[in-house]
Amino acid sequence: MTTPDSRNSDARNNYGGVRALDSKAIAGAAMLVMLLFILSRGTGLLREMIIGARFGTAADLDAYLAAFRIPDLLFQLVAGGALGSAFIPTFAAAWTEDGQQQAWLLFSRVLNLLTLFLVLLCGLAMLFAEPLVAGVIAPGFPVEQQKLTASLMRWMLASTVVFGASGLIMGALNAVQHFLLPAVAPVLYNCAIITGAWLLAPVMGIHGLVIGVAAGAVLHLLVQLPALLRQKVRYRFSFRIGDAQVREVARLMGPRVLGLLFVQLNFLVNTILASGLPDGSLSALNYAWLLMLLPQGIFAQAVATVAFPTFSAQVASGNRAQLLETLSRLLRLVLFLSIPAAFLLYVLDEPFIELLFQRGRFDVASTQAVAYALRFYALGLVAHAVVEIVVRVFYALHDTATPVVAGVATMALNILLSLALIGRLSFGGLALANSIATALEMLVLLIQLARKVRAPNQEPGHTTTLQGLPVRQLLQSGARSLLASAIMAGALLFGLELLPAGNAVFGIPAGWVAAVAGAGLGVLIYALASYLLGGAEIRQLAALARRRAQT
Repeated sequence: MTTPDSRNSDARNNYGGVRALDSKAIAGAAMLVMLLFILSRGTGLLREMIIGARFGTAADLDAYLAAFRIPDLLFQLVAGGALGSAFIPTFAAAWTEDGQQQAWLLFSRVLNLLTLFLVLLCGLAMLFAEPLVAGVIAPGFPVEQQKLTASLMRWMLASTVVFGASGLIMGALNAVQHFLLPAVAPVLYNCAIITGAWLLAPVMGIHGLVIGVAAGAVLHLLVQLPALLRQKVRYRFSFRIGDAQVREVARLMGPRVLGLLFVQLNFLVNTILASGLPDGSLSALNYAWLLMLLPQGIFAQAVATVAFPTFSAQVASGNRAQLLETLSRLLRLVLFLSIPAAFLLYVLDEPFIELLFQRGRFDVASTQAVAYALRFYALGLVAHAVVEIVVRVFYALHDTATPVVAGVATMALNILLSLALIGRLSFGGLALANSIATALEMLVLLIQLARKVRAPNQEPGHTTTLQGLPVRQLLQSGARSLLASAIMAGALLFGLELLPAGNAVFGIPAGWVAAVAGAGLGVLIYALASYLLGGAEIRQLAALARRRAQT
């Protein structure tokens, strides 16, 4: 398979060795990464299907999900999004200003400090696993379920150390515009968990899943090493905390860590609240969250992964006009893809869940519970997708404080809304709170970004609303996508009424027919409606697909 590194070389700008892709080249690279994200999400979906068949929405799966909270917290705060958003711009600047040798020295120092820090933190969490579960994570669980959660958590903490190193390698490879193997890594991770669920769970129960998690973390790391070696990495055993570039990474991480802390606190609050609800509530919420993230990961994360190094390079070169043009084109693309996806999830919620999960211990009641939460999560899909892109621009501008302030405020609102809505809507209230908070976060970030990246010919005091961004183009594109999606949804609702009553159509479960035929028909209707409404995005995607097919 050809990587983005060997394509569109004539469309690249070179800023001191770190290459920036223009918006068309980003779209081309994003298509490859999107395909790999589809494979990743597809294997992730298969993983959840097998887990659902093995465990349904039972108490032991609730324990498995609760056990992720502390490992996820440590990974996100120390080695996940916080480190990536701080490391990639600093690594790109070091490469541009000081050369490859200095950039790889920075990589080595951050890797060494990161691994040491994670070993210490995870070791402490292993030692105090049971008090953490009983007092913080899942106080509503019965004692035996708490002990199971603590046991599972210790396994996952060990894998967090491996994921820390793997995540940093992924950031370094993305910074030098290599996306293939970092995108393959999650596929192998999912395959390992699938193996654990398929082969080990029947014998070892829920512990078979955590063995799959540990093995998947190792594969996630190993698959990226060949690409790292091809970049001629120069590893140094150095722990120089006082290095200016290491301090810059730490400085940029600080606000981001605070923001992610509030995000993880929100997930923790959800876990605590759901632990006091009937068995399976946390599992249903998790399945719905993963289904919402499926299109968000395929569309928004693929584009954001490819665009982030380019944003950083454009900022390093001082080319704000090109940054605005790239951002505008990518936001229109994300709106074009995420709006119909949200409509499809809402209209075809139960058919999708029946097709994907309803087998084994995952029964009709489980389908209805997951669909209930999914409807609320679908309302926030577009906001999640836009935020995924916008925050990358802030990070490229070396501004991690603004997204954090917005994130802290909206996550605090999320927690308050969760407490207010859970009594009326049960776990559906937790999903609705997340959607409302994320929508507000999107609006705040867009307003602040418009003021920060106003066009070069604007006066400093001129940007009082969204004048720093091409708002008219974004609104027109979003309105076209919204109208085309509404036409699609209306046609699908009419078609669902025409399905014959009963449990099967020509021997096939009715839900399966509705899911497959509805999704296919919905895509066709949306594409046709977008074309007739004059949407530029459908034409651009068609032209890009033709060019890909010819190369």
